Parts: sequence; structure tokens; C-alpha cells
Amino acid sequence: MKTSIATVSISGDFAEKLAAIADAGFDGIEIFEQDFISFDFSPSDVSKMVRDHGLEIMLFQPFRDFEGLPEGPLRHRSFSRAERKFELMNQLGTDLMLVCSSVHPQSLGGIDRCAQDFAELGDIAKAFGVRVGYEALAWGRQIHDHRDAWEVVRRADHGSIGLILDSFHTLSRGIDPESIRRIPGDKIFFVQLADAPMIEMDLLFWSRHFRNMPGEGDLDLPAFMKAVIATDYKGPISLEIFNDQFRRGNAPMVAKDGHRSLISLMDSVRRDLGENAGGASAGLPRLPAKARISDVAFIEFATRPEGKDGFEALFRQLGFRLTGHHKTKAVSRWQQGGLNLLVDTEPTGYAAEAVFEHGTTVTDIAFVVDDAAAAHARALALGADNFVQAVAKGEVEIPTIKGVGHSVIRLLDAGMDIWRTDFAEADGGADDPPALLSHIDHIAQTMGYDEMLSWALFYTTIFDTLKSPLFDVVDPDGLIKSQVITMEDRRLHLTLNGSDAPYTRASRFVSSVRGPAVQHIAIATDDIFALGERLRDQKFEILAQTQNYYDDVLARFDLDLDFLNKIKGLNILYDEDESGRYLQLFSRTIDNGLFFEFVQRESGYAGFGAPNAPFRLAAQRRASEKTPIPAAG
Repeated sequence: MKTSIATVSISGDFAEKLAAIADAGFDGIEIFEQDFISFDFSPSDVSKMVRDHGLEIMLFQPFRDFEGLPEGPLRHRSFSRAERKFELMNQLGTDLMLVCSSVHPQSLGGIDRCAQDFAELGDIAKAFGVRVGYEALAWGRQIHDHRDAWEVVRRADHGSIGLILDSFHTLSRGIDPESIRRIPGDKIFFVQLADAPMIEMDLLFWSRHFRNMPGEGDLDLPAFMKAVIATDYKGPISLEIFNDQFRRGNAPMVAKDGHRSLISLMDSVRRDLGENAGGASAGLPRLPAKARISDVAFIEFATRPEGKDGFEALFRQLGFRLTGHHKTKAVSRWQQGGLNLLVDTEPTGYAAEAVFEHGTTVTDIAFVVDDAAAAHARALALGADNFVQAVAKGEVEIPTIKGVGHSVIRLLDAGMDIWRTDFAEADGGADDPPALLSHIDHIAQTMGYDEMLSWALFYTTIFDTLKSPLFDVVDPDGLIKSQVITMEDRRLHLTLNGSDAPYTRASRFVSSVRGPAVQHIAIATDDIFALGERLRDQKFEILAQTQNYYDDVLARFDLDLDFLNKIKGLNILYDEDESGRYLQLFSRTIDNGLFFEFVQRESGYAGFGAPNAPFRLAAQRRASEKTPIPAAG
């Protein structure tokens, strides 16, 4: 299976687009005519540039308003235009042109009339040694359904004329993709893919501004591709993405996302079809299965040596105990039950570089997966960046990939005992308080809004996850967009947050740490009241809430007054849904904006206290932006 992407899908001039597309791993491009016209190189120079990048021009597009025109100057001019484009294609070194269904106001339509036009065009194309693919635009004047476009191609009955299918044009109109199965695969000349969020709007506006990569929207692309494969189509699979965010964004990131989305989609389709499906499915990618995350083995914080005492004091207040020191690095292990938090104060290496660039930050998130080697192989096949770090003799070499910002994701098998091999035991003292914290509930990563789709795609293609729709969180200074990535067993969640508004807490965090990073970590407890009392006794600084908040809670929920006073006395926030209750506590921010959350879920509550987010954000705004880590005792 060859992969391709339309040059219109990403930002930059033509040379920048080519570099990004080649680096992402595509086999070829659809050359968008405007990209070529605006580039000051000759057709032969462009052809050489494409080949020098290891790419091929798989499609020249688009040729508009050709078929169904009345006899006379308009029709004659359309054929003359086509001849000039065929000459250009010969110079570019490509043999396929896309003709999209006409929207010309004088187009007469009619299947037979259009078929005759294409039959005549096919004779001209054959003379130039090129082919023509006909695509039904969802907003075409007469032809807006691939079934009608196929009928035009069928009646034209010309070897140089075939069909081009685009998932958006089919699925946006609610056309059953199963109808594709009746089309001979050798008459499908090209297949384009685009996903999109399900929005009620004008089809042309929807298509021109809101397309996105497979897996980033709501269209049923697997059903579309299974129907295409059933025809025995063996040609390229390409992306044609019109999206304002992508066209002003980071070209290498968008190109890499596109390639990742294609490979992941086709791997998923192959799995749905079965290992022995044969036919065109035999050429689809064969990747290890999506990795299942069962736990967080550890989270590592990197800080300057002078920040170590503050972290240790903080962890003691939370009930963690020092249980180990890394044998060769300045890394300490803090443990509470099955929870492990590490503090890294190494003066050199990637963690030290992260601290230098971002300040105190989360550098490592270690996931326990069903098969670490397979998970690592899948991640690399999907374009994740490998991370290699020298290990001393006897230490475990953990498969690792680069994550958000200056962080890495480590992949551990369930039986991988790094605490025995890599750490020496430490005497944490005789006082071992009861474990009130049980596991990591969610990890919140904050980034630029334009990076959210990319990282959501990263997590959902590599790991076995569920993805929530985007939702708005109201900040006193604007809106923050949030999306939840949930692991298959719904025990662990990743929340991705970003904002276009420059003064929201999310935007200010990204600005202050100079890039995306983990902003807060939520740890689950089975007894938030005992935890709250412990924190109060330890003089741990909890984020204070207003009396007005608790008056509103009383108005919204049927709560006992004693219970209300109890949560108010400990600054616990409250929410409930039809399934259960959710109680949450927040720390004050530490160092450069990082903070902790402590949550108790009851009876199947699946949310994250979203109604409380505006009040938490307002409380954080009232508090000092940079509060020192409190001293112990």
C-alpha cells in the first residue's frame, strides 16, 4: 500500500511541504495546482525536486468545471484547458489528473452528456499518455454522489477514464459506503481520505475548513475503506485535508500526524477484515496490536538540586515514604502503596536539560503495558520518536519513546522489577503512615491548542484507549479546550488541555514553562476526608474555595448540612451525576505552575468534576501564581 498526501494539507511553500512530507514517510504527493503555480520553479525542476525527496507525484489536482457544458466556447475552452494541463503533467512526470464534478452555473448535467464529454477527454488523455479520474463533489451542481460519478465513468467506457473516491464526499452526505463494493477495483484510479467532526453546516464550508486526519473526527472511515478494499483496489491511499489550523500549523507535525493516521487506520481495517482476508488487504500494514495500559509504574519529577528538599517535604506531607535511591543517578523513589513518585536532580542528561529549559517538570511517565516490546514497535512504526539513554551494567533497558514536551514515555512489562535491579533500598524511617492514596486517576497535559489533535492521535493510535469529544472549560480569562483519553479499563485517564486565549491559565502555563508539559496529576483516594484531615494536620496548603461555592453546591444538590459543612471545612469540591459522586481537593501550585489533585470517585462516576473547573481556575487565579513548596511540619 502506497501512501500519499495532498500538498494543500499542510503549511509552507512547496519546498517546505515536500521536506515535511518526505520526512513523515509518505511515498508520494497529490500536487495541488495552486501550490505549483505559486512556486517559482519550472515543471521539470519541480519533478526533479520531488524525486530527490524520494517521492512521486501520484495525482495532479484539481481540474474544475469540465463536464456537461453547452456546445460552444465554454465547452471548447474546457477541452483546451485540459490539453494544456496534460502537457504540464508530462513535464511534471505524473500520469493522473483529478476532475471534480462541475459547479459551473451553465453546466447542463445529464449522465449521458457527461459520459460523452469524458469519452472524448479520454481519447485526448490517451494521446498524452495520462489518465483522468472523476470525483463527485458533495456540493456538485448535478453530480454529487459517487454512484452517479461511477455511472458517468461506466458509460464513458474508456481505459483512460476512471473514478476517484473521497471519503468526505461520500460520508458527509450520509451515502452508504457499501455501494462502493459494486465498483470494479481497476476502475477506481485513486482514493482520498479525510475525517471530520460531525457538524451541521454547509457542505462546502464544512469541507474547506473542518476536515481532519483519520481518527480525529467522527466519520466512519473504516467502513469506507473496507468497502474500497472489497473492490480489490490496489492503488495509493491519500489524504486530502482542508483545515485552517493545519494550514497555519507546524508542517512536520501535521505531516507526521497524517502518516500516523493512515497507517493506524489501515492496520485497524486489516484487523477487522481478518488475517486471512487476502486480496487487496494483503498489502495493508501489519503492526502489533494497540498496547493496553494497566497501571502507571512511576512518574518522575526533575528539579534543581536546591528544589529536592521541598519535594521531599511535600511527598512526606502526602504520606509518601522514601524507599530507594537509584544506583547510578541522583534519583530518589517515594512510595505509598503501589504509587511511585521519583525525584531526579541529576546535574547532566535529558532531565537536567528539561529543568534548564522548563524549570521543575515531569520528565518521565512509565506505563505498565501488556507487551512492552510490541508497544514500542507499534509506536515506532507510527512515527513516534525513539528515546535511548545509556544504562549501567545490570540496569534494565526500558523501551522508551518521546512524549509531550520534554518528557518521555517508558513502557514496562508487568513483571519488570526495576526497583530491585536499578534502585538500592533506602531507610524511610519507622513511621509509615496508612496509605490513603491508591493510584493515578489522571494526568493532565497542557499544550498549545493547535497541538491537541496531534497528541490525541498519538495516544489513540498507539494505545488501546477511548476518546471523549472536546469540551470547554471556562477560565476567567477565556475558554480552555479539554479532551479526555481513557484507558480501556477506565481506571487511568489522560486529559489534554489547550487554549487559543493568551491569558487563560493553560496558556500562561505553557508560556511560563516554555512549552507543553504535565500541569497537574490527579491521585485517587478511597477516603478523601481522612486525606483532607491529614493534609490539614500536616499544614499542607490546599486551594481554598469560597463560601459562595458551597452555597451554590447546597442549592444544586440535595446534601445533608453536616456533609456540606464537612466538605467546606476541608475545601473539598463536589459533583455528582446519575451514576455517583465525585469529590476533589487541589493543592496550591508549586514552583512554575504544577499542582496536584486528589479525587474520590463513587458508584461509577465517570467525569472529572467539569462543573467545578471554573471555580478551581478562579481560586488558582486568586492564589499566588508561584507559591513555594511548603515546608514539612
